[in-house]
Amino acid sequence: MRDMTQDVIAILERLVSFETISARSNLDIVNYIQDYLKAQNIDAHLSYDDTGERANIHAVIGPSVDGGVVLNGHTDVVPVEGQVWTTDPFVLRQDNERLYGRGAVDMKGFLACMLASVPVWQQKDLKRPIHISMCYDEEIGGFGAPVLVEDMGKTVPHPGVAIVGEPTGMGIITGHKGAFEMLTKFTGFETHSCDPRKGVNAIFYAAGFISHLHDIARKLEKNPDGQSPFDPAYATFNVGTISGGTAGNITAGHCEFIWEFRPMPGSDGEQIIRDIDDFARSKLLPEMRHRSPHADVETQMLANVPGLDHKNAGPAVDLVSDITGLNSTDVVSFGTDAGHFNNANISTIVFGPGSIDQAHKPDEYIEISEVAKCMGFLDKLGDHLAR
Repeated sequence: MRDMTQDVIAILERLVSFETISARSNLDIVNYIQDYLKAQNIDAHLSYDDTGERANIHAVIGPSVDGGVVLNGHTDVVPVEGQVWTTDPFVLRQDNERLYGRGAVDMKGFLACMLASVPVWQQKDLKRPIHISMCYDEEIGGFGAPVLVEDMGKTVPHPGVAIVGEPTGMGIITGHKGAFEMLTKFTGFETHSCDPRKGVNAIFYAAGFISHLHDIARKLEKNPDGQSPFDPAYATFNVGTISGGTAGNITAGHCEFIWEFRPMPGSDGEQIIRDIDDFARSKLLPEMRHRSPHADVETQMLANVPGLDHKNAGPAVDLVSDITGLNSTDVVSFGTDAGHFNNANISTIVFGPGSIDQAHKPDEYIEISEVAKCMGFLDKLGDHLAR
């Protein structure tokens, strides 16, 4: 295969130029990708969010048969506000052997590698297809992936393996924890703080809820799973933001906070969430309503990112090992869209170019050597599926 590094760089330059911040429309980049594929005589299929402003894109190279390989990435990137960049984050910059720009490593670099590989794959006599897929809004909760996976289940033959190309340094990742992002709101009753008995202090009761989360977290920390490959080897909690109250001499009439729960793969995270909600409703709310019938507590799920269970990774690991010779695997702490493919009974791993340590930072970059490694793998993947 000829050196296609410059092809990848040219495509990545275009991809980085689209300011696809999560929750904004991504239709401009989708249209570019769709036009690129059309020029290769490949029809792309789109699946949309409820607003029609964001879309997943999916295309098949090769025969329409079961047993193919899905390559997946996301088109959205994290914001740049508050970050100090050396140059414009949406203009790709090459400096020595690095390519700088928002999304260069997370994960438009992998998208560019996929697109640059399309004409190479078309020249091979593929016996099983390569599916290329790109999702919206991964960074804020993986909202596009379940729409994509459901749509694929209705429109294309069932793939055997999925490879999510998040940056792993081209190492094989077989598992990661899930993540629930929750918003809990306490509604109290305001009164003069000189006699707080006449009011319901929402902050006090929110503090009781948060203390309960902390108690659960400490119990989990004291009982790690000694057989688990994860570090830490237990589920974790975090309270990320909190706000409430009006003034120092008024009992707080409201308090809300965002918290996160990262369960171990295979555990029933939703049941744990229900147990926590039951604590609020059975222990805290009755006391609040004893003082005010209008008091309330409500917990809303903002995002649910399923974990990737390493127990189903075998076929995907075997495929990549056969191609690369790699014989070691690992797990990671960050979340990806991989769990959605795994839950659809597709053997899934995370395997892609670049380092996660460079993601979400100012002057984000990907090493050109990582791009070259990824292109070499994708070429060999085509050869493997042509056998």
